[in-house]
Amino acid sequence: MTQTSKVTPEHHGKRIDVFLAETADISRSRAQQLIEDGVVTRRGKAVKKRDLVSEGDEITYEIPEPEEIEAVPQDLPIEIVYEDEHLLVVNKPQGMVVHPAPGNPDGTLVNALLYHCKGRLSSINGKIRPGIVHRFDKDTAGLLIVAKTDEAHTGLAEQIAVHSFVRRYEAVCVGTFREKSGTVDAPIGRHKTDRKKMAVTNENSKPAVTHYRVLGEGKNGMYSHVELTLETGRTHQIRVHMAHLGHPVVGDPVYGTPKHQLGLKGQCLFAKYIQFTHPVSGAVLAFEADRPQFLADTVQKLGIGGIFP
Repeated sequence: MTQTSKVTPEHHGKRIDVFLAETADISRSRAQQLIEDGVVTRRGKAVKKRDLVSEGDEITYEIPEPEEIEAVPQDLPIEIVYEDEHLLVVNKPQGMVVHPAPGNPDGTLVNALLYHCKGRLSSINGKIRPGIVHRFDKDTAGLLIVAKTDEAHTGLAEQIAVHSFVRRYEAVCVGTFREKSGTVDAPIGRHKTDRKKMAVTNENSKPAVTHYRVLGEGKNGMYSHVELTLETGRTHQIRVHMAHLGHPVVGDPVYGTPKHQLGLKGQCLFAKYIQFTHPVSGAVLAFEADRPQFLADTVQKLGIGGIFP
């Protein structure tokens, strides 16, 4: 699809790859690839990534449609917490990708679900994400709801839209919180320069609210064990909000620092509790998963005690 962006005063004098990253909702590396492919032009002529833009320039570019990936059933181990004819609740392990994407064409939760459910999953999200109503990152573990039917999917999506789901997480975060409980009410949108990241921003953002409660602190004051409740569900919400507070999630490779990786494979974050209304029966369902080993080991390793009620 061909698009055109006009250079405004705030972008005057910037490199053209930076301009595209900030205006076309793509990463800078993706912008550079489009330039190298010759699909970015100014006044009908191809540009180079080091070219500078001027106010009033009209930059035309074409972003190819992504190739459709069709998930295939695979016999992979998954932990089913609850299942009926309409939906199921899965306890996803850390390290498992939720659905296929370039670079991860198989071995995902969706591949496992297609096998387990014999292909009977909701079709609303297409062939790549069948049944997926809400999702989280590869390295976030915990409870995830999956829809088998379109009716269930629609009903669950409506609950998410009005924030009637109850979703609680546990995380180990860097530092000691001044307030032992509180709320982060800060809008989240795409990072201005790194389009693969999210950030607290007032530009092209959506409301985001996270409630937190400190469960315990390490003896040296360097780390805290925290319970987090989502009021909204934005991409990377907990990770962005904790980093915004100055307490990034331990092990977070994107919003944290290498100093606080602590040998973890990813962020020390776990979706432990979920409560929702069954979209067909109307029954209120609630599930709580056991703390995964990587989180329990981290809490013990850092000497974090449960010092708060």
